[in-house]
Amino acid sequence: MGLLHTVNKSPFEKSTLDSCLRVAKDGSSILFIEDGIYAALDGTTYSDKVKEAMKSKKIYALGPDVNARGVQSKVMEGIELIDYAGFVNLVTEHDSVQSWL
Repeated sequence: MGLLHTVNKSPFEKSTLDSCLRVAKDGSSILFIEDGIYAALDGTTYSDKVKEAMKSKKIYALGPDVNARGVQSKVMEGIELIDYAGFVNLVTEHDSVQSWL
């Protein structure tokens, strides 16, 4: 099914989100994990970039990481929250995984 990209760094601290969005091809999937979930928040300086990416890529955020940071109500519409089993499913459904560290 193509490539799954995982982003685990906050876009406010590292440039991994920008690098991922620049390289990810249409039809790819992107999963925000750990501090990478801050890219999923609405109303930030990165919201427009992520919303643009959602037009051609499927975007997910790991629910337990969102919950651990207490930002559930701030996740932008269109981003699918998944649990650990969903994470495993994404990995097995995709041909390979690119981790943006």
